[in-house]
Amino acid sequence: MHQNKKAVLIFGVGPLQESIINRARNMGLYTVGIDPCEDATCKDCVDSFEVVGGQDYEGTCNVVEKYAIDAIVTAATDKPLVMMARIAEKYGFPFYSVETAQWSTDKFQMKQRFMEGDVPCAKGRLVKSVNEVEDFEYPVIIKPRDNSGSRGVKLCRSKEELEASMNEAFEVSKLDTVLVEEYIEGPEYSIEGLHYDGKAEVIQFTEKKTTEFPYNVELSHIQPANISEAIKQQIREIVIKIGKALNFENCPSHTELKINNRGIFVIETSPRLGGDYITSTLTPLSTGVNVEDELLKIALGQTISPEPKPVQYSGVRFFAFEEGSLIKQVPDEGLVKGWPYVVEFSFNLKEGDKVNRITSSLNRYGHLILAAGSRCYIEDGFEKYEKTLKERVLTD
Repeated sequence: MHQNKKAVLIFGVGPLQESIINRARNMGLYTVGIDPCEDATCKDCVDSFEVVGGQDYEGTCNVVEKYAIDAIVTAATDKPLVMMARIAEKYGFPFYSVETAQWSTDKFQMKQRFMEGDVPCAKGRLVKSVNEVEDFEYPVIIKPRDNSGSRGVKLCRSKEELEASMNEAFEVSKLDTVLVEEYIEGPEYSIEGLHYDGKAEVIQFTEKKTTEFPYNVELSHIQPANISEAIKQQIREIVIKIGKALNFENCPSHTELKINNRGIFVIETSPRLGGDYITSTLTPLSTGVNVEDELLKIALGQTISPEPKPVQYSGVRFFAFEEGSLIKQVPDEGLVKGWPYVVEFSFNLKEGDKVNRITSSLNRYGHLILAAGSRCYIEDGFEKYEKTLKERVLTD
């Protein structure tokens, strides 16, 4: 069916997987995509597409055998990780264990592993009702154990806010408990790593900004982060601890953490590629290492030796215009892409649309990616370009 090409099975065929699909094809691989949605956004990007439910183990095995699959990958999503680990265990693909996948997709089990592995993290516990949080000091963070993309994650400053937010968290969870954590002050970062041959290597440090609370949705990322070499070394040591605590191997890692005068606190991690264009676009621009290519090599059982180096600065900014404003004019994509330092641009609202409130990564509506030799060019460019676009697209 795919002659002499090696075949890679890609779990998920949506926008988050588009980049790794393209990288696989560029490497000469035969791409097979599976997705529960029959009209998945990128189904025409893969060589073969099959509709398979996320919990359909037998259906997934049938695809593996039908196409004589050689490797399995996904990008920027936690949902298929347990299924992928089960498939890897059966067919001997390079991957991590089912146990690791289960720990990594349940935020409470992850926290337990952090505590056992001496990984600094926020205090937290599982609750079923607001009355079980009486001994916590507000503000607190509530989050579903089994979701991602900031869905259901909110800051609560009172018992009343917590009760309302708890209901929201249960709506996006399949479990009967949610996680309540102490709120950690400080700027937030993500760390992009690779785990292979018993090593845990940090590829890049990403600085992020989020929406104002109560929601905590990521609005921008800049690489490399503006932190000292001493702090970077501490983070590298923490990433090694994370890898050992969760038994990461044959995988990337995307770790979110905060830094304040008390120290470094890991918020959560996942043995997969980071989303928001962090690993697909920003990291290759800033380090010269394409982490998607490295992951594909790992999945194929090939040797890797990534050598990240400072190439330039890169960043992404997601638009956050005034909620309720009307779009009067959609910006011209060709014009914006012609502005200095612009690498990529998207705008998903139409003329006459009303600007929505951003409550998760799913309802953001456009972005800019910039790359330049100086951090100030990135920061100034974001401010200038977002202001210009806001003036052009919004009504008075």
